[in-house]
Amino acid sequence: MATIFIPEALNIFVTDNGPDNSKHLKITDVTLPKLTEKTMEHHPGGGIGAIQIGGLGIEPLEVGFKLVGFDPQSLAQFGLGGTGQVPYTILGAVRDKQTGTAIELKASIWGRMTEIDNGTWKRGDASEQTHKIQEITLYSLSWNRAELYYYDFYNSVWRVNGASQVTDIAAILQI
Repeated sequence: MATIFIPEALNIFVTDNGPDNSKHLKITDVTLPKLTEKTMEHHPGGGIGAIQIGGLGIEPLEVGFKLVGFDPQSLAQFGLGGTGQVPYTILGAVRDKQTGTAIELKASIWGRMTEIDNGTWKRGDASEQTHKIQEITLYSLSWNRAELYYYDFYNSVWRVNGASQVTDIAAILQI
């Protein structure tokens, strides 16, 4: 059945899912990780052209989000030393326009806040803080509580719709 899914509401929890870490009244937008396959151009010496060879892994993931106003709790996540990684949970309500059903979109991320831009402060305007999360070592995305993507850097896991995409390699490498 063809339908249209429209994002309606959004929240992000910076660190754990405690109520003090909810940004539902401050978040204006979020950018989920862009999934890019690592490729390499190959132009064989005897060939007449080049190709992009794929299947070489996944490019580093990055998440961005903006908060309106000033948020000391999210600002405190930026810093050097230690691992610097904390959990981020993004929740979205997406509406099926044909049935009217609200569907949960959930992203769970472990990453490091590598950039904060406090923007321009101007009297009479609410400023925005732009945040960038990199060094993402764990990422999962679920739609209506079903896993779409699961990425675990340290354990070399990549699943799509719950099915491992690297089972053969993991078996050969005994990981």
